[in-house]
Amino acid sequence: MPSDAADLARLQESARKHLWMHFTRMGAYQTADIPVIVRGDGAYIWDAGGKRYLDGLAGLFVSQLGHGRTELAEAAAKQASELAFMPLWSYAHPKAIELAERVANYAPGDLNRVFFTSGGGEAVETAWKLAKQYFKLTGKPTKHKVVSRAIAYHGTTHGALSITGLPELKAPFEPLVPSTFRVPNTNIYRAPIYGDDPKAFGRWAADQIAVAIENEGADTVAAVFLEPVQNAGGCFPPPPGYFERVREICDEYDVLLVSDEVICAFGRLGHMFGAERYGYQPDMITCAKGLTSGYAPLGAMIATDRLMEPFLQGNTSFAHGYTFGGHPVAAAVALTNLDIFEREGINQHVRDTEGEFRATLEKLLDLPLVGDVRGDGYFYGIELVKDKATKETFNDEESERLLRGFLSKALFDAGLYCRADDRGDPVIQLSPPLICDQSHFDEIEQILRSVLIEAETKL
Repeated sequence: MPSDAADLARLQESARKHLWMHFTRMGAYQTADIPVIVRGDGAYIWDAGGKRYLDGLAGLFVSQLGHGRTELAEAAAKQASELAFMPLWSYAHPKAIELAERVANYAPGDLNRVFFTSGGGEAVETAWKLAKQYFKLTGKPTKHKVVSRAIAYHGTTHGALSITGLPELKAPFEPLVPSTFRVPNTNIYRAPIYGDDPKAFGRWAADQIAVAIENEGADTVAAVFLEPVQNAGGCFPPPPGYFERVREICDEYDVLLVSDEVICAFGRLGHMFGAERYGYQPDMITCAKGLTSGYAPLGAMIATDRLMEPFLQGNTSFAHGYTFGGHPVAAAVALTNLDIFEREGINQHVRDTEGEFRATLEKLLDLPLVGDVRGDGYFYGIELVKDKATKETFNDEESERLLRGFLSKALFDAGLYCRADDRGDPVIQLSPPLICDQSHFDEIEQILRSVLIEAETKL
């Protein structure tokens, strides 16, 4: 931790010369200081200058239990001293075995097979590869295509990026992996049809998946990738009956339903898995982030017994893996993280207080800029509009000026770390640690209110 002004200056100089930050306009920091976070405790983080911020995004939808949990650090140290590393390539270690059983026991239905990865994008990549090989092994070798939703984000690897529905993220890296196709998302605030009837809208949105499968040919489509609550675009929950209908469609066409829960799993929606909250049975779940509450990197793809069956025959193998997938230290941290979840009743806490969080955020609907507040659990998006009556959104130049030109910095300066995002229509995303309570909700609302009121003068 830097101790004086000279240390801070050296840190900034070193960062500008050597650190390539992720999803960052590096040119913006040629003259401006880079925010440097040095400490966390509970729902708060501190920068190198000693200023405190409420972590309104749980790092990146990750820090479920908050910061400074020494029990998790101690679990990591203990495991590193016993067995620091062992890959899962034809060998196993106790923590991976124990964690696989525990995750399988949490997962719905017969999702009993756990393939560990280093993170979420790798879990998505794993799910697509498994879907393709599974159908090859079961006599349907032409089934390889994937259907996903518009604006949805599924990762940055070439496969996961191909499944992603954000053209501007994909364009710099094309050509990508072929054979992925998009269907409408569940943003009822901007529904092209049935906007006043959530159940009818949900049926229509789900049926578009059937249309896409038929257009491509059911004998060519392997999987549908859907988040329980879609992140990109600003938190789109499923309308009533949506996932029930999607499950029917997947069964009808023999297409695998992949529930991408990299964000939604492990308490974000008040359950271990979002599929449980919304009552549907996936064929695979992809997860990461909250599995360790960010104290170590770890992800997983969870598959049904049916999908494992062909790999139990003869010399067949899934020729896929990651050096650090199921790392002993990360697995030990995950087990302790889940212990705390159970001991402290984290999921129940989210379910008990999510209504208070929603009600507090909905107070912002009295502001001219706030068009919609949507989400579930501790996972919300606030859509900003130019005209509430018509739902008119901002053009690209206005969005740039509002989000990056003002809101992102102003919210941080006011003491709230969150995300002002323009993937889709402009939104502010909130995903605080699951230990938060009404005092934190009030602090979030008050900071948002003051900054959004000031933002109106900048337009």
